[in-house]
Amino acid sequence: MICTSTLDFRDALPGRGRLAGLDVGTRTIGVALCDAGWTIASPAETIMRAKFSVDAAKLRALVAAQLVKGLVIGLPLNLDGSDSPRTQSVRAFARNVEPFGLPILLWDERWSTQAVTRTLLDADASRARRAELVDKLAAAYILQGAIDAMI
Repeated sequence: MICTSTLDFRDALPGRGRLAGLDVGTRTIGVALCDAGWTIASPAETIMRAKFSVDAAKLRALVAAQLVKGLVIGLPLNLDGSDSPRTQSVRAFARNVEPFGLPILLWDERWSTQAVTRTLLDADASRARRAELVDKLAAAYILQGAIDAMI
């Protein structure tokens, strides 16, 4: 089930449990996880994109290993809230992972990468370090926003 409302998503979840946040890009998928009590989201890993079947296998393994109960996928809307070509791609990705059998929340992530990049710049992280961290930190930012809205 793909939701755009936190209430619908929360109702679709089988109780509390770990959630995974995904920042789906063209070359990478940033992954974050939260604790079972939905207190804090933490960056987990960055998956280098390949064919969807390879990406799906990596995500399935992570979901199984971490006992994930739901997915929060960042939806890159235009600044005016309308869909963009990237938005269409992320919606298609969500439809493709729907067979995992987990509730999916599409969460507005317009400012996630910019906010994380700004934080890394303030921390004086090198360009290489920023590139290494930005996707999984953006996923954590997305997931934290969603869990804050649900509690």
